[in-house]
Amino acid sequence: MFDKLEDLLIRFDELLNMLNDPSVIGDPQRFQKLMKEQSSLQPIVDAYKEYKNCKQTIEDSLAMLDEESDEEMREMLKEELSDARKRVEELEKQLKILLLPKDPNDEKNVIVEIRAGAGGDEAALFAAEIYRMYVHYAESQRWRVETMDVEEIGIGGMKYVSFMITGQGAYSKLKYESGVHRVQRVPETESGGRIHTSTITVAIMPEAEEVDVQLDLNDCKFDVFRASGNGGQCVNTTDSAVRLTHIPTGIVISCQDEKSQLKNKDKALKVLRAKLYDLEMQKAHDAEAEARRSQVGTGDRSEKIRTYNFPQGRVTDHRINLTLYKLDKIMNGDIQEIIDSCIAADQAAKLAKMNEN
Repeated sequence: MFDKLEDLLIRFDELLNMLNDPSVIGDPQRFQKLMKEQSSLQPIVDAYKEYKNCKQTIEDSLAMLDEESDEEMREMLKEELSDARKRVEELEKQLKILLLPKDPNDEKNVIVEIRAGAGGDEAALFAAEIYRMYVHYAESQRWRVETMDVEEIGIGGMKYVSFMITGQGAYSKLKYESGVHRVQRVPETESGGRIHTSTITVAIMPEAEEVDVQLDLNDCKFDVFRASGNGGQCVNTTDSAVRLTHIPTGIVISCQDEKSQLKNKDKALKVLRAKLYDLEMQKAHDAEAEARRSQVGTGDRSEKIRTYNFPQGRVTDHRINLTLYKLDKIMNGDIQEIIDSCIAADQAAKLAKMNEN
């Protein structure tokens, strides 16, 4: 581990020198690439430098203790030694986590799909609430949300909604949300006051660049139609909505959010690329069954990941045995504690696997 850290320290210094080179400054593409690499190494370098300083403090304190006879001074040195040893332990754990292989998709934007499952209208109502939950969370992160397509029901529910979240690190935080979300409550449509269980599915897909997916437009069929639902005057009176069919896979995507047919076509292609990229990721997950089991639900769409129990005001994440009694806050987008817990559990599982090897 420490050989690798020393190499990263050398590489970091090289990057700093290159970023001050006029020829690099004059090449915006190269400069941006090197800046990104330097930025990714910064937390590791900072932690390793602090680690080395703490190790030096331990060495110096031990040497001074051998020579020091004044009792008060010895107590100060012992305290300094104890603090440095404690910090070294913390930094060793931190460095192991920082050196874990990075998910190449972590910095990407995401495309989210929410579908009502079992439960009829109640499932559609819950799908709309989960959609709003993610919108509120995205706003708290200062991310941008763009709706792609939505199929609404008359009482304010959504049978289906797809939307894009644009922002740094969106996938790194939201990737743990894929799976089946279950709600337990008395539906507004229920006259007998019985608790019903309904489900929705959430799919989180990283936005795929053209270089990530080989897409032949000859395999795509485009149809245009008149947008339905709420919208401005132009939306409902022109054939601006686009339906894209990918012939080899049978994937069908509708996009009607924009007034411009061209913009809707562009959005539909973004969703298709993400879906094709996601299919490749799913295949990789299936091929690595053991690796998949060690992760915290980032791949299996059929996995029941979370229950929202309204009568008891609790939310339980079944993958990490986390129960929180703040359902109202969570439904308003306060999901950071759940996300942080999933990240910590995933890191712990990966560290354990690394130690086995």
